[in-house]
Amino acid sequence: MNWTRAVHHVESLAKSCADMATRPPSIFPLRVTQLWAVGDILGPPRELETVTVALSVDLPPEAVPWWSEPPGAQHWANATRLARNPITAWWRSAHAPVWNHRIVRPALVWDSADGVRADTLAALHDGRGESVRIPAPDPDALRERLQEELSLSLSALRTGTHTYEERRWSPGKLEPVADSLWRASDGYLDVLDAVQRA
Repeated sequence: MNWTRAVHHVESLAKSCADMATRPPSIFPLRVTQLWAVGDILGPPRELETVTVALSVDLPPEAVPWWSEPPGAQHWANATRLARNPITAWWRSAHAPVWNHRIVRPALVWDSADGVRADTLAALHDGRGESVRIPAPDPDALRERLQEELSLSLSALRTGTHTYEERRWSPGKLEPVADSLWRASDGYLDVLDAVQRA
């Protein structure tokens, strides 16, 4: 997709985040509190295959291990058309730092307190994403963050394995449980690789 279209997807998602924040929690219990631009969309204008974003949700860190989908994520993604657009979304807890080994110096596009950040969208449109990115953590902070991520991911992997074992021969669809286990496994291995590199 061309650059203008990519930025349009980010802007549309920011507006959808703002709209969803006004919807009743009884219908959309997953509360997204921040939208961050990540990766290539923060660089110079060019063709992109996908846009990567991070969505911070009002859940504790242990409920949102790396590369997992918190409860209600698919419902939220369908309601905002996120699931139909060329956007890769990484779900994060709003109660922990958004950054890690893959979310490097993201830029805040929207939050529930101050709304859409027009300056961020303007910078993305002009290819000046570097000017609105948050500072990089120091190496010690990154190592500490990765250890926290690894611990959460290992816990999610153990829980997912136990749930899969319990449900494996039970009636009903196994696919959601298997998908959750796969995401927990993939997330754990990704963080483990990052810890070993660090």
